[in-house]
Amino acid sequence: MHARAALFDLYGDHLRTRGGQASVAALVRLMRPLEIAAPAVRTAVSRMVRQGWLTPVRLRHGPGYGLTPRCVRRLDEAALRIYRAGTISWRGRWHVIVLGPVPDRGRRERLRANLSFLGYAALSEGTWLGPRSSIELDNLLDGEGVAADRFDAALEGDPGELLARAWNLDVIGGSYELWLAEATELVATLPEGAPDDLVFATRSRLVHGWRNFLFHDPGLPTELLPDGWPGVKARAYFEQEAARLLPRAAAFVDQHLEVP
Repeated sequence: MHARAALFDLYGDHLRTRGGQASVAALVRLMRPLEIAAPAVRTAVSRMVRQGWLTPVRLRHGPGYGLTPRCVRRLDEAALRIYRAGTISWRGRWHVIVLGPVPDRGRRERLRANLSFLGYAALSEGTWLGPRSSIELDNLLDGEGVAADRFDAALEGDPGELLARAWNLDVIGGSYELWLAEATELVATLPEGAPDDLVFATRSRLVHGWRNFLFHDPGLPTELLPDGWPGVKARAYFEQEAARLLPRAAAFVDQHLEVP
């Protein structure tokens, strides 16, 4: 796990519900079980500040960093899909975005990465498709200075064919199967009576691996997926183990968050 990704996971999984702030010293302590050294934590924090995800704050235990409104929106969107923290349904309609010209290559690449994270797939260079609209879309387009036409559309044709054209179901399904095998092995290595720091590290790696599906699977409509879809079994395992390990992982966070 890279420091920046681990910090996103930490803020989203634990700190978001604890005020969204932590001292630098606490962040270093909480990253230690993941074998992420203090210099890497500080470098990642500085990068996240420059990118607008974190903002410096003064806490009673010293300098720290809190979530920006932009980061709160990103973490809320992620939680909705990771933990189903709300109703994710499909109305039989598609959200279509047609982007205006984006001549700058850097902006195009950022848009592509962020639209993929928000659950959209490219049908062509400037046309993107999602099973539902994203609460983050306005902020993404405004931040990049990109105009777009948006449509709430009904398909005249086979939705299964469109789904298969926009997303590679074989690759996504194979990724779920691989994740499940690796996650089962990861959890099996956790000894009975393991200390809280090891439980925290194991659960963090479990969540991190699952969070990667946000870039590949937008929460595709269940009614359009093939029978025996591997994502169903993988999600059931994730939800079971993430909930089982949470109390001990949370105890570790609480213990080290406010240490002077």
